[in-house]
Amino acid sequence: MIHTGLCSVTFRSLDAAAIVALVRRAGLDAIEWGGDVHVPHGDVVTARAVRGMTLDAGLRISSYGSYYRVGQAPEAFADVLASATELGAPVVRVWAGTVGSAQADEVTWASVVDDTRRIADMAQTGGLVVAYEYHPNTLTDTNEAAVRLLAAVDHPGVRSYWQMRDGASFDEHLASLGSVLPWLTHVHVQASQGGQRTPLFALEQAWVQILAAVASTGHDHTALIEFVRGDSPEQFLADAATLKRVSA
Repeated sequence: MIHTGLCSVTFRSLDAAAIVALVRRAGLDAIEWGGDVHVPHGDVVTARAVRGMTLDAGLRISSYGSYYRVGQAPEAFADVLASATELGAPVVRVWAGTVGSAQADEVTWASVVDDTRRIADMAQTGGLVVAYEYHPNTLTDTNEAAVRLLAAVDHPGVRSYWQMRDGASFDEHLASLGSVLPWLTHVHVQASQGGQRTPLFALEQAWVQILAAVASTGHDHTALIEFVRGDSPEQFLADAATLKRVSA
C-alpha cells in the first residue's frame, strides 16, 4: 500500500500545529517530521508533544528527517535517536556523507559504511531503521553509487528513499528507482522542470507509473511531498490532490 504525506521541512516557517492542520485539510495520511526546526535533535519534550498532536489528528508519523550526515559528528546520533524514538518514527532519514561519489576517496566510503552500520545497530535496538536520502552531493548521488553503498553496508536495518533527479528522463527515473527498489522505504515527491518547481500535475502521468513501480514491492511505502512551488500552502493542497489521484 502507498500512503501519502508531507515532509514538514516543506514549510519550515509554520509551526507543528499548523502543519498538522494543513495535512488534515489536504486529506493525506502521514507526516515526516524534520529534525532541523520542528522536532530538534535531543528535544524529547517537543518530540512527545508533536507525536501527540499528530496521532490525535488521526495521522501517521512516517519518519524522522534527521539530516544526520553519516560519517560526521558520530556522537550526535544519540540525540537524533532520542527524538526519533520519542516521536514514534519507525524510520530515521540520514544523508550519506558530505561529498558526492565522484569526489569521495576510499577512506570516505569506509567512514560512511562503518558509521552507517553503527547507527543502524543503535536504531535496531529500538525497532527503528535508518534510510539514506537519495540525494545529490552524497554517496547516493548516482544509481551505481547508491547500490554500491547499500550493498557494502549490507545491514538489515538500512534502507533507502528515492526521489526524481532534475533533468533526468522518464526512463532514467524508472531505472534509478529500480536500482534501489530492494531497499526502498519512502519516496520524496517533487515536481521540477529546468530547475524550477512546477505543480505536481505537470508530471502526473510520470508519477502514476513511478508509484505503480513502488507498489510492485508488495510492501507499505509513503509518498511524501517535499517542497512545492512558491513554498505555498495553496500549491501544496493542489499537489496533495494530485498525489491522491496518482497513488490510488
